[in-house]
Amino acid sequence: MQPNVSSPSTPDWSTIPAPVDDGGTRHLPGARMPAVRLAATDETTVDLSAIPGLVIVYAYPRTGEAGVAPSEEWNLIPGARGCTPQSCAFRDHFAELKELGVAQVFGLSTQDTDYQREAAERLHLPFALVSDGYLKLTHSINLPTFETNRMTLLKRFTLVLNGGVIEHVFYPVFPPDQSANEVIRWLANQTVPDER
Repeated sequence: MQPNVSSPSTPDWSTIPAPVDDGGTRHLPGARMPAVRLAATDETTVDLSAIPGLVIVYAYPRTGEAGVAPSEEWNLIPGARGCTPQSCAFRDHFAELKELGVAQVFGLSTQDTDYQREAAERLHLPFALVSDGYLKLTHSINLPTFETNRMTLLKRFTLVLNGGVIEHVFYPVFPPDQSANEVIRWLANQTVPDER
C-alpha cells in the first residue's frame, strides 16, 4: 500500500451477487486487439494493439462518485460493484506487476475521460484510465457489456496482452479487489513470454 493514499472500505462481498461466466469473453484469447485510439486520463491517446510487451487491461463498469454511496440497485447487478477497490488494488500492486515484466497497466471503461480523470486523480493511480466512450473498441472486438440507466457499460474482465495479442483473459472477475492478485499469481506461474 502506498503511504498517505486512502483506499475505499471493502464491501462484504458475500452480500453482493457474484457474476457468472456467460461465455462473453470466450472468443478473445489469441485475438489481436483492433487498432482503436482511446483517450487516456494522462492526456494521451492509446492504441492497445500497438504497445509492445506485456500490457494488463482491466475493464470495469464505472467508478463511483466521491462521497456518494452506491445505490442498492447497483449493488444488485452481478459484478457491478467494486470498480474503485479494483483500481486501488492495481495501484497498490503496480510495482509488483512491473517486476513481473508488465510494461503498462490500463483501466478501461465506457465513462468519458473527464469522469475517469477525477477518479484517477482522487485514487492516485500510477497508470492511465482509457475511455471507450463511443464503444468503438467494444463493438470492434465484441467485448461483454450490460445496460443500466440508459448506459452501456463493460462487464468486469482483465486482459493480458502481449504485443497487442490477447494472451489470457480473466472472466468473470470476483471479488474485484482480488483482481490484481489473480493477475500476479498467473504471471508468476508463466515462463517469460516472447515479445511478439
